[in-house]
Order: sequence, then C-alpha cells, then structure tokens
Amino acid sequence: MSNEVPASDRALLVSVRAGDKTAREALASRIGRSSYILALQLTGGSETARDIAQDSVLRFFQHLDRFDADRPINPWLYQIVRNRVRDLGRRNRLRRHESLDEWLEQGRPEAIDPLADPAAAAERNDLRRRLWQAISALTDGHREIIVLRDYHNLSYRGIAEVLSIPQGTVMSRLHAARTNLREIIEAEGETFPHQPTNRGPKR
Repeated sequence: MSNEVPASDRALLVSVRAGDKTAREALASRIGRSSYILALQLTGGSETARDIAQDSVLRFFQHLDRFDADRPINPWLYQIVRNRVRDLGRRNRLRRHESLDEWLEQGRPEAIDPLADPAAAAERNDLRRRLWQAISALTDGHREIIVLRDYHNLSYRGIAEVLSIPQGTVMSRLHAARTNLREIIEAEGETFPHQPTNRGPKR
C-alpha cells in the first residue's frame, strides 16, 4: 500500500483548516464511516461502535492542528479508534457480540451483485459469515491485526503506527494471527478457499 496521501484527503484537510464548513462535514462523514466499521469489527456491537465512532471523530478534529497533512489519514484515525476500543474494554469489561449481519450490511467493495448472480452472492455471504465467526474467536490482539491488514488493507508501516509497535513485530504477530485463524478454521472442520487477500504490497 502506498503511503501517499490521496489528493481528495489532502484537499479536504486544507479546506477544513481554512474554515470551510462543507469540507468539514465531508471529512467528518468520510472518517465517521471508517471509524464505525473498524469499531464494529473490533467490538461486534452496533451501539458501542456508534459511540466509539462519534468519540473518535470528535477527538480527530480536536487534534487536527497537530496532524501532518502529508501523512495518510487512516493510520492516525484507526489508532484513535483502537485506543477508544481498548479504553472502553478496560473500563467496562466490554464483551463482544457476534452481530455478523450488522457487519455484513456494511458491504465490501468486492461484493457480488445479488441481482446478477443470486446463488454466488448467497454462497459468498455465507463464506464471509463463517470466516468472521472464526476471526471473532481470535484474541483481541490477533483480531485487530487481521482486521487492519486484511479488511482495511493497511501496510506494515501503517499497522505499526496504529498499534505503536515495530514493523518487525507487525510481521511476526500477523503470521501468528493467521496461523491461529487457520487452526480455528481447521478445528471446526471448515474450509475457506477465498480467505481475505491483501490487495496492496506488504510494506
């Protein structure tokens, strides 16, 4: 994945800092959705995810003057979300729920059009559901690194920034997480021919 900042993000940041309210709303919408999806994947509860997303967006804008516009937004945003999830878990002993249908409703870019091929769409959705059940059985640390890499396509460098760990640790932890996931899948007697794939370079 490239660490280059998309022109649209850079333009939004510049406009927001210049006091453009329309740009602020557009940026809030963009990071709000990203925050909600990640929070939902890490916690499994829609209400909790909404609260975390709202708080994360607020914190993002509170510290926007400190952010370097030459850096990608997502690693910084995901670090905020991840910290909020951790804080909430420590305070309330947050228990995740397997609200898989809520996650699936968010959609994925590679989703099959159900109108074009209903049977293929149903099979793929069932595959995602079973795969996410296996991911939900991982430890918090393994789940978050799988989600950041395979569902949000962050580079090793981006993940290292989110988790505040060295890139070497990212690689070893990701390997361990995938090994654990494979063991969980095999223990359930499942086969997943189309596990999430990395669409960008690994670094």
